[in-house]
Amino acid sequence: MISLFHRVSVSAGAMLALFLAAQGPALSQKKETPAAPAGASNIVSTQVAQVEGFRSAKFGMNEAEVKAAITKDFGLKGDAIREQPNPGERTKVLVVKVPDLLPGGGTAEASYVIGYQSKKLIQVSLSWSKAIDDKMTPEQLFSNSSVLRSHFVAEGFRPDTVATNMPINGGILMFRGSDAKDRTAMLILQGTLALGHDNQRVLTPTALLLFYIADAKTPDVYRLPPGSF
Repeated sequence: MISLFHRVSVSAGAMLALFLAAQGPALSQKKETPAAPAGASNIVSTQVAQVEGFRSAKFGMNEAEVKAAITKDFGLKGDAIREQPNPGERTKVLVVKVPDLLPGGGTAEASYVIGYQSKKLIQVSLSWSKAIDDKMTPEQLFSNSSVLRSHFVAEGFRPDTVATNMPINGGILMFRGSDAKDRTAMLILQGTLALGHDNQRVLTPTALLLFYIADAKTPDVYRLPPGSF
């Protein structure tokens, strides 16, 4: 039994392993923790989810267009947009810090991944942690995760792709779902597990991660050609 009392980061290439690993039964929770279903079979929604990017930044935009979208959404430009190359995957990440990205949720970091071959936006990740906001608490991380999970559960993702409250390496998959084009949203509460009272496994969170992914199964990152080694 898991008590979600709350505790960064995953690259575009690592999302495939994480996506495939997030299979299995849902975690049970303490009564005081609001639980969402493990699948979508009982979820009724009049909406149809569309994962197109994040706010004004849409999948398929080039770097200049993504920077313009960041400026439009948050009023940030120039040095406020940090560029971080990923040598292993040969992608580029544009990173900004945004206060109250989730209203009342503290400062978050938004990362926009530009693909290796396409040079277009392939993933957006949002993260909350004490390393980003020194006022962040475990309770705030859990509150943020609950608000976001409830939002996504009602968004109308394909029922056969939806899962919540699933144990994964390093934390809990709070939500995963894909739209009709297999574009995916994933919400992960990271932390460490330890045995607590009554031998319950207790997660102590340190980060909350939200991903919008254009293609989780075949991300646009550098890979060695088959047979090269």
